[in-house]
Amino acid sequence: MKLSKCHFKQLCLPLLLVTISQFAAIAQKTDTVITLNVNLNNTAQVIENIGASGCWFSEGIGKYWPAEKREAIARLLFSKQKDKQGNPMGIGLSAWRFNIGAGTTEQGDSSGIKDFRKRTECFLSPNGSYDWNKQAGYQFFLKKARDYGVETLIAFSNSPPVQFTRNGLGYKTEKDYTSNLKADAYNSYADFLAKVIRHFDQQGLHFSYISPVNEPQWDWSHPYKQADQEGSAWKNDEIYHVVKDLNSALNKEKLDTKILISEAGMLNYLYSGKGNSSSQIQHFFGPGSSLSVKALNHVPPVIAGHSYFTESNDSTLITTRTRLADTAKKYNVSYWESEYSMLADGFKEGAKGDRSAIDCALFLAKVIHADLTAGNATAWQFWNSYEPGSAEFNTRYYLIALKPQPDYKDGEFTVTKNLWALGHYSLFIRPGMIRVLTGVEHSADNKILISAWKDKNNKLVIVAINRGATDTSVKLGLANNKKAYKTLDTYLTTGDKDKNMQFSRGGYKSHVVLPARSISTLVIN
Repeated sequence: MKLSKCHFKQLCLPLLLVTISQFAAIAQKTDTVITLNVNLNNTAQVIENIGASGCWFSEGIGKYWPAEKREAIARLLFSKQKDKQGNPMGIGLSAWRFNIGAGTTEQGDSSGIKDFRKRTECFLSPNGSYDWNKQAGYQFFLKKARDYGVETLIAFSNSPPVQFTRNGLGYKTEKDYTSNLKADAYNSYADFLAKVIRHFDQQGLHFSYISPVNEPQWDWSHPYKQADQEGSAWKNDEIYHVVKDLNSALNKEKLDTKILISEAGMLNYLYSGKGNSSSQIQHFFGPGSSLSVKALNHVPPVIAGHSYFTESNDSTLITTRTRLADTAKKYNVSYWESEYSMLADGFKEGAKGDRSAIDCALFLAKVIHADLTAGNATAWQFWNSYEPGSAEFNTRYYLIALKPQPDYKDGEFTVTKNLWALGHYSLFIRPGMIRVLTGVEHSADNKILISAWKDKNNKLVIVAINRGATDTSVKLGLANNKKAYKTLDTYLTTGDKDKNMQFSRGGYKSHVVLPARSISTLVIN
C-alpha cells in the first residue's frame, strides 16, 4: 500500500496510521463522532496467518510442568472456543513457530550459552543417528497446535547443528558477519532440515514452511561463554547457497514444504542498504539477479522480516512499512512480519518509569495495525509466547508471564493484556480473509486506528484501537455488502483487570462507542 507524499504531509504521519491515499472514501468527522465509510468492494491483501513462537521456554513447560498448567497455556494460545458467556477461551492462533534446535543443550556449560533454558537439543547426534525424543517440551506444544487446528506450522532454525558449525558452537565468536556453517556442510545442513520435516510429516505434523536462517544481519558474536542464545550471521550469497541446497533436499524427500526467507532482523534490510545481507527483496526476487530464488520450486514469492527497532516513533513506523510495501509490490512478493516483541524502547513512547499492561498492549496493537495496513503484511507473528516476568508492568517480551521454579520444572503463569491485544486480530482475522480499504479522518487526539476485514460470505470484522484518553463514537457506513447485516458482536479489552476481549451481542447498529484506551473487535454478520 502506498502513501503519497501529498497525503504524507497533509495528515502529519505521526498521527493516524490508517489514512492512506488508496482509500476510496475519506470519512468525515463531525463533533465527537467519526464516520467510517466501508466499501466492501475496495480490498487489499489476503491474510495467510497470525501466530506466535514458543521458543526456549516451551521445553521446560511442555516436558515437566503439571498437565493442567501446560494444557491451560495451550488452550490460551490455540483455542477458538468461547465460554458460556461468549467470552473467548483462547486467541486461536493460526500459525505456530517451532524452533529446530542446534544441540547446545547436549554441550551443557561448554556450549557458551549462559542461560540453560535458552540452549536447545538437536535431533541429530554427532554419530549421525537421530533421536526423535529430543525437544519433548517443544513437541508437546507443536502437537497441541495441531490438535487445536492451527492452520500453519512453521519450523525455523537459529543455528545449524553444532557439528556443522565452524567453531563447534551454536553462535559466533568472531565478528565477521559471515555464516558459522562450515563451507563443506551446506548439503549436510539442508539434508538435516529435510529429514526433520519428513519425520514430522510422518507423525501427522506437517510444516507448511521451513526457515533455515534467522536475522542474518546480526553477527551473533560473543566471547566464549558469554552468548545469550543460538544464532548465526549469513550473507546474501550464503543464504542463496543454503536455500538452493535445501530446495534440492526437499525435492529429494518428496516434500511440499515451502522455504521462508529471510527473517531479516529489521524491516529496512528487506528493501535497502548496501551491506552483504541488505536489499534482500531485490537480490532474491529481482530480475537478472545472480541470487534470484524465483526458479526454486519450494520458494514462494514471500519475504519475511522482523519489526524490531522500526517503531521508535509514528513517522518511522509508517515510512518504513510504506517503503517495504512499495518495494514488495514492485517485485511481486508478499511481506510477512514473522517476529516481533517490544525489544527496543519505542513502547515507552517518551514516558519515564514503568509502563502498565494496557500501555504495552495498546502499543503492540499499534504495531500490528501498522504492519497490516501500511506494510500490507499477509502474515503477522509474535516472537515469544511466554517468558519470565511481570504481568502488570513492562510486559514487552511476552504474551504470558512466567514465574518458574529455579529448576524450571514447575511454576506459575499469568496472562498479560498482550495476549488479548494479539487475540483481537488472531481469533477473528482468519486465513483467507481480505482486508477492506477504509477511510477515517484522524480524531482530534490522533489516537483512533481502524482496520476492516471480510470473509467469503461478507462477514465483516473491524478491529478498532482507541489510544486516546476519552471515549470516541464511530458511525458505520457500509456499502456493497451482499445482504443486510443483522447482528454486531463486540469484544472489548481495556485496562480493567476483568475486561479481556469481553463479549457483548446486539443487533446491528450504525453507531458504536470505542472506550478510552481500549481495543475493540466488532464482528458484523
